[in-house]
Amino acid sequence: MTCNAPAIDPVFLNMGPLTIYWYGLIIAFGAFLGLYLATKESDRLGLQKDLMVDLVVFAIPVAIIFARIYYVFFEWERYTGGPWWDVFAIWEGGIAIHGALIGSVLTAVVFARVRHVPFWQLADIAAPSLILGQAIGRWGNFMNQEAHGGPISEETFNSFHTYLPDFIMNQMCIDGIMYHPTFLYESLWNILVFIFLLILRRRNPLRGEVFMSYLIAYSAGRFFIEGMRTDSLYVPGTEIRMAQLISVIIILAVIALFWYRRKAGKTKKHYDGKIVKKK
Repeated sequence: MTCNAPAIDPVFLNMGPLTIYWYGLIIAFGAFLGLYLATKESDRLGLQKDLMVDLVVFAIPVAIIFARIYYVFFEWERYTGGPWWDVFAIWEGGIAIHGALIGSVLTAVVFARVRHVPFWQLADIAAPSLILGQAIGRWGNFMNQEAHGGPISEETFNSFHTYLPDFIMNQMCIDGIMYHPTFLYESLWNILVFIFLLILRRRNPLRGEVFMSYLIAYSAGRFFIEGMRTDSLYVPGTEIRMAQLISVIIILAVIALFWYRRKAGKTKKHYDGKIVKKK
């Protein structure tokens, strides 16, 4: 399906040598909103007031580094022909959520040990914030015209015009071709997962199961949406999409962990109490 529409400028603000990109601004907004929600929940549970802030101070830079390393590793040929500093140009896009997740979890494990707080408790508090941040962050991909799917048909184009606003349609028109807005599909899926996690948390599950549910639900959606994308990272030397492989591994591993923890009675602690309405 061909089209002809102007794209949104990926630069939010130019101030001399300083350039602020929409991509970074949106990622930062998602991170700060997620931190706000996690801090409110941490405070409600009676934990140390600045606990989540202290965690994020370490987790965000580590997550960004891991996300970039993960992406560059699987796209190494893309960076070998250009200036070496392109490896650090994250404002142009090119960070992988699975890499960020690995970095965040490792940071949380170490942080929990140092601060003598149960890791699963931190993970449960953070899970809704993580998925909400991911939902918002996908709009950074939208501004960069990346993380989209393949070309759409005439029938799909007409259908989209009924449901989608023009600014999304125009931004998905790239070099005269209209593409599937897979960034939008994943963002909407993540919002549904966010709502599900908030409902689950109110039902007082076993400690750790909010975070594990996040891993399963996000991975399930990512598996199907990744199959539509045109910019996937692949397992070297194969046609296997890395994100799909990681998603399957996460789902199977977490289901096994669910079963093991319940069967072996490894935890009898529930999420730290249902929300009690203040009178």
